[in-house]
Amino acid sequence: MPLAETIFWFIAGLAALISGAEFVVRAASRLAGFFGVSRLVIGLTIVAFGTSAPELAISLKAGLVGQTDLMMGNIVGSNITNILLILGITALVMPLKVHTSLIRFDVPVMIGISILLFFFALSGAITLAESGVLAFLLLVYLLYLGFQGKNPSVPSDAEKQKRTPVLILLYLILGVAGLILLINGAGWLVESAVVLAEMAGVSELVIGLTIVALGTSLPEVVTSLVAAVKGERDIAVGSVIGSNILNILAVLGVSGLFIPEINVQPSLISFDLWIMLAVSFACLPIFFTGNKIARWEGVVFLGYYIAYMIYLFLSSAQHDALDTYNSVMLYFVIPLTVMTVVVILAYEFKKRWRFRHFRGFGAARKDETNGNE
Repeated sequence: MPLAETIFWFIAGLAALISGAEFVVRAASRLAGFFGVSRLVIGLTIVAFGTSAPELAISLKAGLVGQTDLMMGNIVGSNITNILLILGITALVMPLKVHTSLIRFDVPVMIGISILLFFFALSGAITLAESGVLAFLLLVYLLYLGFQGKNPSVPSDAEKQKRTPVLILLYLILGVAGLILLINGAGWLVESAVVLAEMAGVSELVIGLTIVALGTSLPEVVTSLVAAVKGERDIAVGSVIGSNILNILAVLGVSGLFIPEINVQPSLISFDLWIMLAVSFACLPIFFTGNKIARWEGVVFLGYYIAYMIYLFLSSAQHDALDTYNSVMLYFVIPLTVMTVVVILAYEFKKRWRFRHFRGFGAARKDETNGNE
């Protein structure tokens, strides 16, 4: 296949994936609104599933044709990209408010299943049984979300007036069209990515970790930026965390049910999965400080994403500067970042302790005053 034609199909596949995800999310959200489904459930399930749909389509297509390196690279790379790039860019546009429930439940869930994936991968392959465990955990997670939104909102009069059979049919057609675009776009993107990798002498794993991961994360980029600009900052953060959870439980778990065994490259175990774990853990202290992601924290996320991309390309090219680059990152940049986070966390804990102590002291004084009266 000529280079120009390959690039054309790569761009066409990317465009189809983004458009398909947009159609699926819009149709599902509108239909859910028509029938009074809780907005909480819509945000944590439909939006997250919609933005993870490209990863699911890519991974299933790649896995079925035996390109499991591309599949694993896409999943791990997307989770790294979602946190470092998407939250980084979005926080730069506008500091993001983080809801307490995300810190208490969803982020720990993301960390927990990331650790589980790491231990599954240590054997060098994800087995059918392990995919079944991930799929089962997906069911548990969805049931929990359903329980959280068990009191459905009642559609407004305006929604009831708009809920005509013709509109319902149109949004059903829009959703089906989105799914068709996702499936075809996945095929075009995977096939052209493999050809480009062969032309450039780059491994499928690196292509999956970079180009394909970035391409399939674009729906999350758009969703988070639009949500932040509109003031829906909970959605901006929640869609990213929810997407990361679904990438492991739904994309890998469900895809793995159709693939006997998913091979995991040693380089993924020795480096990229560690990076995914590190950025997942980093969310807790950063989200905890003031329950927000400040602009400077967005800059840190973006800086690490750029550093990660540089490492991947230096490593794939076996560049002479790789050893120097690793030393600078390992002995200077990373320790400096860890020290900064520890200092900020200590300050945050001290501030919260003072606030609680002062509030308790104020309440005691008030009770004492009331008693004297």
